[in-house]
Amino acid sequence: MAIIRLDMLGEMCPIPVAKSQIALKNMTPADTLILITDHSCVESNIRSSFSKKTHTIQSAEVMTGIWEVTIRKKE
Repeated sequence: MAIIRLDMLGEMCPIPVAKSQIALKNMTPADTLILITDHSCVESNIRSSFSKKTHTIQSAEVMTGIWEVTIRKKE
């Protein structure tokens, strides 16, 4: 079970979504992707992009204006 971190501070969509898709393709089931962003739209775009897939998505504003989006890949 690996944890992959993507620092997407300063990156606007669709870059964080595209990089998340690439990372998820290279991950095995039960691996976790943690994406750090400073754009609230990234969180909603990640949710809409991966909502139909078999991934668990959680997000939290960990500091004012900084979100941590966690995607856990399922089998």
